[in-house]
Amino acid sequence: MNNLSHLNLAVVGHQEWVTFLQVDALPQPGRISRSLRDLEEPAGAGAVVAVQLARLTGQRIPFFTALGRDAIGERSVARLQSLGVDPLVAWRDRPSRRGISLVDDGGDRAITVIGERHTPVAQDPLPWDLLADCDGVFVSATDATGLTLARKAKVLTATPRLRLPVLQEAGIVINALIGSGLDPSEQVPQGSLTPAPALTIATEGAQGGLLIPGGRYSASAPPGPVVESYGCGDSFAAGVTAGLAAGWAPPQATHLGATCGAACASRFGPY
Repeated sequence: MNNLSHLNLAVVGHQEWVTFLQVDALPQPGRISRSLRDLEEPAGAGAVVAVQLARLTGQRIPFFTALGRDAIGERSVARLQSLGVDPLVAWRDRPSRRGISLVDDGGDRAITVIGERHTPVAQDPLPWDLLADCDGVFVSATDATGLTLARKAKVLTATPRLRLPVLQEAGIVINALIGSGLDPSEQVPQGSLTPAPALTIATEGAQGGLLIPGGRYSASAPPGPVVESYGCGDSFAAGVTAGLAAGWAPPQATHLGATCGAACASRFGPY
């Protein structure tokens, strides 16, 4: 793998504090399941991508986000800092978003989020000028003006979870729009964005996925037994973002993303 330590990267997006539980069975009506393993981490697309970029580059990653002004928000900041991320926080006078992720022995998963998604927007008093000096920026949550500010970076990548109206209102070129080809909520109808993304990637887990343009790509083999899939897609997005920011061709950047996603699948929790 080429050295990525020279890259100046950032993330704009959301996070939630997630409780991860490995259970003997996923919830069913009337059944009591038991947790075999548990973990709590700041997670969600923005946080996972930021941590993965910090690991790929060995650099601290600015993370523009919004959090509730509460104990969970403060705990999230401290944990992200320990993971190589510098949270730049727009504080909200509402509870921080939480989540519960359950996985059984077979790798099947169920996720419940609790509370609204807090989104950093252009009017928040954050150091948005930093983005203009970035080689690459990944965005999972902001408003149309915030997305336009992120476009000042050399390379801009995003997830459809940013939401179609925001993408349409911004009307900017996105270097790579990266979403799940298996999740209808992450699929943007062809022709709905003007201008169209330079590259659209639809991931399909162990089946690889589709590059438009470029055709199908293959998944990478995980370095160990598959444990769960939480964070795999976001780890993939981080690898693609770093690769494109380094000037790699889309197939090479996609291979890095697939390697990051496969490594995440072999671990419990997103990190």
